[in-house]
Amino acid sequence: MATHEKNTQEQFEQAMQECRTLFEKKLHDYGASWRILRPSSLTDQLFIKAKRIRSLEIKKVSMVGEGIKPEFVALINYGIVGLIQLEHGFADTVDITNQQAMTLYDKAANEALQLMLKKNHDYNEAWRGMRVSSYTDFILTKIERIKEIENLQGDTLVSEGIDANYMDIINYAVFGVIKLNEQEAG
Repeated sequence: MATHEKNTQEQFEQAMQECRTLFEKKLHDYGASWRILRPSSLTDQLFIKAKRIRSLEIKKVSMVGEGIKPEFVALINYGIVGLIQLEHGFADTVDITNQQAMTLYDKAANEALQLMLKKNHDYNEAWRGMRVSSYTDFILTKIERIKEIENLQGDTLVSEGIDANYMDIINYAVFGVIKLNEQEAG
């Protein structure tokens, strides 16, 4: 394994651990309340998080004191929720325990890691040469694609499904967290 590949996997896993820790704390506080989110509501939640990142990137100032990194973390966690919801559907009430939610979270996070490793191999670490603002724009593009697929009720001709777009959102957001962690570390 090349040094960058190992480093990328370690950095990805570290970023995902940050997200997992927050997700688990929110489960403690709120339970799996996200189980009631219908696909369109989840897409809108992803949309407002990504739009806030773009707004902060452009304005360079946050009026509520929270920066870009927490929004990337939210995109990762909501992307994982999206994968869970796609697989299990939405519910009218919370229908899983916190432990079941964490098991589903870990499964989806591992799938995202495996996809990133495959793509990173093929794209040869291209993400490292990208700007964080490009991750934001790509995420917004993926969200627009999801909206269109939802509007078409999944009746697409050639495109990837919603799940592939969620995976890409997760992975671009993880790259954003990694880059921001590197900037913080100096």
